[in-house]
Amino acid sequence: MDTGGNSLPSGADGVKRKVCYFYDPEVGNYYYGQGHPMKPHRMRMTHALLAHYGLLQHMNILKPNPAREKDLCRFHADDYVSFLKRITPHTQQDHMKQLKRFNVGEDCPVFDGLYSYCQTYAGGSIGGAVKLNHGHCDIAINWAGGLHHAKKCEASGFCYVNDIVLAILELLKIHERVLYVDIDIHHGDGVEEAFYITDRVMTVSFHKFGDYFPGTGDVRDIGYRNGKYYAVNVPLDDGIDDESYQSLFKPIISKVMEVFRPGAVVLQCGADSLSGDRLGCFNLSVKGHAECVRFMRSFNVPLLLLGGGGYTIRNVARCWCFETGVALGIEEYDGTDDKDDRKYPDFAVNIDSESKCTPGRVKMDFVEYEAKEKHDADVEKLAREVDSTFIGSTSVKDCMLADDDDAPHLKVEQENSRNLQDEAGEKD
Repeated sequence: MDTGGNSLPSGADGVKRKVCYFYDPEVGNYYYGQGHPMKPHRMRMTHALLAHYGLLQHMNILKPNPAREKDLCRFHADDYVSFLKRITPHTQQDHMKQLKRFNVGEDCPVFDGLYSYCQTYAGGSIGGAVKLNHGHCDIAINWAGGLHHAKKCEASGFCYVNDIVLAILELLKIHERVLYVDIDIHHGDGVEEAFYITDRVMTVSFHKFGDYFPGTGDVRDIGYRNGKYYAVNVPLDDGIDDESYQSLFKPIISKVMEVFRPGAVVLQCGADSLSGDRLGCFNLSVKGHAECVRFMRSFNVPLLLLGGGGYTIRNVARCWCFETGVALGIEEYDGTDDKDDRKYPDFAVNIDSESKCTPGRVKMDFVEYEAKEKHDADVEKLAREVDSTFIGSTSVKDCMLADDDDAPHLKVEQENSRNLQDEAGEKD
């Protein structure tokens, strides 16, 4: 069993890493509804940019195996998962009591294909953890994942299933300690809450704090019982820029890596902390945001990169494309005279259009989620102990803005197959 990680950064950022990239072409078809800021289409935009800049050819591209019901139930309550599985837009009026009980309907609406969507993004994160556990890659990426607000028994903040908790439970089969780092503008409350009483997972969240969703993440929240001092919260004010952010991020993470010595790291790369985000209020550039990825990569510890928030979707796609390049170690000019624009990712490509993309080497990845490691009994016990408590918070819907008028709006049509349709003319 791997009992720890490197305590100090090692290796140049340019050193190549073996990267597994999880992507399902259907994930961009899911549609939360008109006016909702969460747009899964951003994953398709990200993938199009990765194809345009030639990054796909440098990664092992895998279509995630959908998470099974029993996989989701390793953290989530059986009745909650069962509800997600059977609820549809046509039947939701018959289940008003359960909708309220599970906090589904406003910030977290019922839409066509909801359960399949949850299976897809959770499957990518679990699959990434499996690949890291087996040593098949150094870095695993699932930009569809990172939905950090979901609780054991309820949806929250656009999140239904907490793929991060499920991925961490998978990593704990091999690694004694796992570090979770969250750079989304919102506090990573669902993940912190899940591991609040264990010393095997340390959670570190950098987030806006104050009159802001979800209202948790005070610097004094440090964990409980065995987990005391294993939750680290870094509450931040509006407008923080790259320099100020890194002046906190790097020394904190350096000390955490030195003392905690994780065997694996999960980094949630929510892009709503970028400047200009529709729901955000920070002032980070894409390169400043990606510096967190570069820094975590430098420790040479198995790394799972996940998505998260991000509601100005042009910027989200640019950010995650750039951060994929950082993960690969090939995002910058390599010193040759070749003026290929793939080495100058200025992101001028029209990412709003369905442009022709270089075909990626996409294949099905049949990952085995069964517990088979010798420490699985401890992990299963931890999974059973993880509990969820109700935390009152301000509704995200209260801070929703009008839809971007620069992004295509997609809708899933449940006929014989899902058909992508532009909603032309939608304005703020």
